[in-house]
Amino acid sequence: MVQASESESRKLLVALRDAMAEDSAGQARLNKIVKLTARSMGSEVCSIYLFRDTDTLELCATEGLNAIAVHQTRLRRGEGLVGRVARFNQTINTANAPASKGFRYMPETGEEIYSSFLGVPIQRLGESLGVLVVQSKATREFSADEIYALEVVAMVLAEMTELGAFVGDGDALSARHQKPISFEGLSAQEGVAEGAVYLHEPRVVVTNPIADDPDIEQNRLEGALDRLRVSVDQMLSDVRSGDSEQLEVLEAYRMFANSKGWRRRMEEDIQRGLSAEAAVEKEQSTARSRIGQSNDPYLRERLHDIDDLSNRLLRLLTGQGDDTGAEISNNPILVARNIGPAELLDYGRNLRGIVLEEGSVGSHAAIVARALAIPLVIHAKGILTEALNGDIILVDGDQGSVHLRPDEGVLKAVQDKIAMQRQAVDRYTKLRKKPAQAKCGSIIKLLMNAGLMADLPSLQSSGAEGVGLFRTELQFLTQNQMPKRGELVTQYARVINAAKRRGVTFRTLDIGSDKVLPYMAPQEEPNPAMGWRAIRVGLDKPGILRMQLQALLRATAGQELSVMFPFVAQYGEFHGAKAELHRAITRETKLGHELPSNIKVGAMLETPSLAFAPDQFFEEVDFLSIGGNDLKQFFFAADRENERVRRRYDTLNTSFLNFLEQIVERARASNTELSYCGEDAGRPIDAICFAALGIKTLSMRPASIAPVKHLIRRVNLQDVKMVINQSRDEGHESVRSSVLNWVKNNA
Repeated sequence: MVQASESESRKLLVALRDAMAEDSAGQARLNKIVKLTARSMGSEVCSIYLFRDTDTLELCATEGLNAIAVHQTRLRRGEGLVGRVARFNQTINTANAPASKGFRYMPETGEEIYSSFLGVPIQRLGESLGVLVVQSKATREFSADEIYALEVVAMVLAEMTELGAFVGDGDALSARHQKPISFEGLSAQEGVAEGAVYLHEPRVVVTNPIADDPDIEQNRLEGALDRLRVSVDQMLSDVRSGDSEQLEVLEAYRMFANSKGWRRRMEEDIQRGLSAEAAVEKEQSTARSRIGQSNDPYLRERLHDIDDLSNRLLRLLTGQGDDTGAEISNNPILVARNIGPAELLDYGRNLRGIVLEEGSVGSHAAIVARALAIPLVIHAKGILTEALNGDIILVDGDQGSVHLRPDEGVLKAVQDKIAMQRQAVDRYTKLRKKPAQAKCGSIIKLLMNAGLMADLPSLQSSGAEGVGLFRTELQFLTQNQMPKRGELVTQYARVINAAKRRGVTFRTLDIGSDKVLPYMAPQEEPNPAMGWRAIRVGLDKPGILRMQLQALLRATAGQELSVMFPFVAQYGEFHGAKAELHRAITRETKLGHELPSNIKVGAMLETPSLAFAPDQFFEEVDFLSIGGNDLKQFFFAADRENERVRRRYDTLNTSFLNFLEQIVERARASNTELSYCGEDAGRPIDAICFAALGIKTLSMRPASIAPVKHLIRRVNLQDVKMVINQSRDEGHESVRSSVLNWVKNNA
């Protein structure tokens, strides 16, 4: 058996490159590769198996086995020795294949005369594309050098498969990135969109996996590693000493960047004939395969560090940096691992949709996406490995699914869904200036939620009567330092002017929980949703609250100010916050500044405890807004960030409606204005139920106003209340089915 030395390995790779450079079809290239590899390895057999679909391997080329078996022999993932290599992404090296665990005899191949077997996965970034096999009649195990040489060939095969070098007849020969693939994630913002992939941080596709001169590649790698280490050291020096979490991450980065083992393995890859880029990606793929199978959460987290460093190194080697020069299309759908609010705002409303590998329902990105009404799917695992700039992509934010390079059937189905939504929008246009008046004569006030200046044009286009909630925290979240009071005055004044005398209710800073300011030290809390957040921060750090209240007073001088305090759990917190407002008013008066013509002070009812506050609270507060998203999670003890439980409890659950009815009665008794604010208010069936219970003001995202108004105008709210009461009397856990059936037959 010929030993595959470094020199032999380079010769093989050069021969492979020359074979692939020839103007020949995909099958011809595969045939040349197996012949060259068998000859170089001194083995009688070399075979390439590629995935035909996610679970089926197909023999696509062979030297030594029966030619008739090509494109006929298929194995399931995990079936036979080849299937086991693919399933576990691990090499199998055995001197006696027929006696090995999992062996399956395939008679059409004629492999019964071969004893030794070496199979290595063809993988890219931990994703299995197929299996490369060599076999021999001699009963022996292959050496470490031979295994290494075959792994290098498999690496080149993976890159060439990614680039479409083996496109030909049969799905198994299609380029990996040309195949349709779907991802099931989580919905973080509803809506459906069709567009083209735009990668926030485009991954580098290695186009030159084989190099001529190892010394040149070695120098390129050393130079890139030096620049990488300098950039990591610079990041460390830029981090404030108090930010222990960031320091810990960057220290891990520095450890990897200075790893001698990582560098040595890449140098060995280069000596075998790989380019510097291919060497980096080979080690990245190996690490992904190894760590990806670990159950250790710490090791799995470190995989992100390895990926990030490898990608940085690849960009340094290719000179791409973060900007690859890819043009953004007319219908871009942003694909990223994660993204901050400021970066997302830079893209603005140009985006048709957003897909994240990570993220959370309450993340800053989700908040901005909801403000911009852009469909968002999170936890779409693996999409960064598959997606390339310009790929056709469909985002279904209603279902939490993503279709990359969809086939005609899926594309047509989603396009039909988009067309139906557009037709509905056209139907709703004529309702824009009409009131949300039910058949019984009741008029429901429909307001919109906002948080950005870009939201304000929706006041006109949506038919909203005002802004029921303006989230002031977005101005804080999108900056790297605390905004100045003058900046806030300018911002709030622009909001008031853009609203054109329609009412705007400003919610004071709601930070904490999932919304952490980038310039504040993070608080380690076991349950941040129930921790130091919102008005609790404002009362403990009154300087921030006072500055914001002063800015609101100045911005609304001579006009009406409506201000609302978030996450009030008891009367004393509201009283304390209102006292801060009075101090701000006193100070502005002393300074001679003009005050608002009228000031209304309200609170968000987001905790069950506030519903049972003393009568004095209900008499003192000018208005109450039920914060449905938080109230529901505390009422049902179901974390809205936890996918296992957040959809488990229905807003139209009888217990929750009974609770809402108690709040309505208390507000009515004290003549307190009451509204419902949240995602559920924007769902037509839920909206008519709230209205039937006596909640006469609903605040929602702009896109929901028209469909909610459409249904309200088609129903008699007294009849809806009768349906709710009957369903409750019958002991139903939720009234949703009863109301839905009634609407289908009567609206």
